[in-house]
Formats: sequence, structure tokens, C-alpha cells
Amino acid sequence: MTALRLGTRCSQLALWQAEWVKAALARHGVAAEVVIIRTRGDADIDRPLHELEGKGFFTKEIEDALLDGRIDAAVHSLKDLPTRLPDGLVLGAVPRRADPAEALVTSQAGVTSIAGLRPGAKIGTSSLRRVAQIRYLRPDLEIVPLRGNVPTRVQKVRDGRDGLDAALLACAGLERLELAGQVAARLDPLEVMPAPGQGALGIELRGDDRGTRAALAPLDDAPSAHGVAAERTLLAALGGGCQAPVAAYCGKRQTGNGKRVLYGRVTARDGSVQITASAEIDERDPGAAGVAAAALLDAQGASRLLGR
Repeated sequence: MTALRLGTRCSQLALWQAEWVKAALARHGVAAEVVIIRTRGDADIDRPLHELEGKGFFTKEIEDALLDGRIDAAVHSLKDLPTRLPDGLVLGAVPRRADPAEALVTSQAGVTSIAGLRPGAKIGTSSLRRVAQIRYLRPDLEIVPLRGNVPTRVQKVRDGRDGLDAALLACAGLERLELAGQVAARLDPLEVMPAPGQGALGIELRGDDRGTRAALAPLDDAPSAHGVAAERTLLAALGGGCQAPVAAYCGKRQTGNGKRVLYGRVTARDGSVQITASAEIDERDPGAAGVAAAALLDAQGASRLLGR
């Protein structure tokens, strides 16, 4: 069998993820090569993502290459992958998920929480989900648009560029790039809830490519796949895209039967209102929890908050 061609973005984190998949395949006797594809999200870095039109800012060009047969599989940060895939493409494998939580990176030592930031501090992010939740928690903070590679964003904070006091990033990305030492605090996912699919990789392939599906099968982790299925179904049921202020997290209740629970959250963009709901996950049908939690959120006014 010829080497599998793995399509990926050109960012440092995306390349790390693709190389990780390549190495994992090699451990199962499957040769692979990494193919770099530049996406619109990589090219247009001067504007916040929510100001760009359309969907799939970090995925469309890679999916086009997959459909054209230029690559055999696409390695995505699953939180970037739209819930509705193009006809002919499927999510073939979800490897074991990394920490989905949010990380606080600060410019000054000793600050270990959002509550600990000085009044009026500047915090960087370009995610509407993060912006809305920060405004809910700390309406006094000044939010500064922050994009670029993970190391670039970290360095901007460490240097205090643009007067930045802090930034929110995903724990998983920092850990993968050996930047965990820059984390001032791992935030409780029920305080600042992560994006649906955060911390997980999604490997996309053509639905009729049985050979590639079989090669990727050993990489699939059922608990991780079930969790992200619940989260992505929630997002789809709410009609939200990757940049909508919708958050989701799979955890366990402190009391109860030990079953995993899907938490979903929608926050008004101005931070004035925040609603959260939960539903138990049935591993036989994880998507059902997403539908149930979305219905509970809708009953509390999620559609109005999302502008639908």
C-alpha cells in the first residue's frame, strides 16, 4: 500500500497534530506523508474570525483536496470542523482526546484566575464564545482581538504587546507544543466552557475509501468519539457554527450514578445573559444527549441569544 497522504494546515499546531497521526499510523505499520494546504483562515489573519463570511475557514481547502483525491485523509482540530460535512466526506476517526479545558496565560506572575486580573485589564481572544463568557464573568475587562499561531499569541501576552495582560487559549494546544509551562491557570470547564470538540482531533476521509478507513481504525478512541459526537450534535441542533457563542463539555456530576454528562452553554455576545443545560450521555446513542441539551437551552431562550 502506498503512503497515506494526510492533509493539514500550515500552523505549528496543525503540523504537530498531523505528524502525531503519522507517527501513530507508523506504530500500526501504516506509512503516511504530510501534505500542507493553506486555508483561508491561515491567509486572512488581520480580522477576527467572526468577521469573515461563510464557514469552514480552516477546513474548506483541505476538504476540496480530499474530494479531488489529492490527499487521502484530513487531520483537523475537531473544534474547527463544521458539524455538517460536504457530501461524500465522513469523520473516520477521533483519537484519544487531550484536555479540553481553557488555559489562562498572563503577562505577570501571580495572577491565577480571571477574577484575579486587575480592573480594566486587557485580555486577548478572537473567539466569540470566549468573548461572551469573559463579558459575563468580568464585564470590566477590555477584550483585545488576538489571532495567529499559538506560540505567537503566547509571546504577545508574555511581551505585554498591545498592553495585553492575559489571553485565553486551549490547554491541549499549549501542551502539544510544549508550552504548558506558560499556563497561569487551567480554568474549570464549568466556569469558562470550551468549544464543542476542543482538545480532540478529527480525521476526515472519503466515505467510500474503505482502505483508508481500515488503516485509521486503530486510532479511533470510542469514549472520545462519543463525547465529541454529543457536543457536535448539540452545536448542530442549535444551528450554530464553529464561531457561534456555543460551548459544550463532557464531564461527570459530582454526585450520581457516575455516567458522563454533556453540559451545553449559550451566552449573549454582550455577556448580559448566560444559560447552561445538561443531559446524561447514553454511550449507545451519544447524539441524543446533544439533542436533549439543545432543547433545554432553546426552552431558556438560546435561539434569541444566537440571533435565530
